[in-house]
Amino acid sequence: MAELATLARPYAEALFKASSAAERGALKEQVAALAALAGSAELRQFADNPKVAASQVFDVVAGALQHKGGAALHAKAANLLRTMLDNGRLAALPEVAAQYAALVNAQSGVSEALVESAFPVEGAALTEVVATLEKRFGRKLAATVKVTPELIGGIRVTVGDEVLDTSVKARLEQMRLALVA
Repeated sequence: MAELATLARPYAEALFKASSAAERGALKEQVAALAALAGSAELRQFADNPKVAASQVFDVVAGALQHKGGAALHAKAANLLRTMLDNGRLAALPEVAAQYAALVNAQSGVSEALVESAFPVEGAALTEVVATLEKRFGRKLAATVKVTPELIGGIRVTVGDEVLDTSVKARLEQMRLALVA
């Protein structure tokens, strides 16, 4: 997907440069919501129809976003969407969202963390886990929790290219390797 990353980079950088520090958090959320909508096969099929104008696709996406979250589309997010639709780059929107989030996180000193757990982690337990992980990785983390029953117990944390795996599955695999060695 290097091609999508190459297509997405100028859009993400332009949005980052055009937005103020105060706007970036809200824009990050809206662009992520737009990316989720753009990932829909039905929307892509609608947008790829030559009989459908870019303005119609924009109206559908903006309407769906407003219906879903209730908030109106930010002017800069709307400009991004219009530009991408006019250039036929709707498929690159999820990558734009990922790159924009990475730029915002890098500027604010926050790293994305994927916390995989066999069971849901919420509330105070999540806060405690994130605090411990922030000490372990030495930086502020924005955690996303994913339930992965195959882990049996424990957690697996991915921050960038670093992985901390304390799951029961990983420990069983370590024991298996030790026994066959």
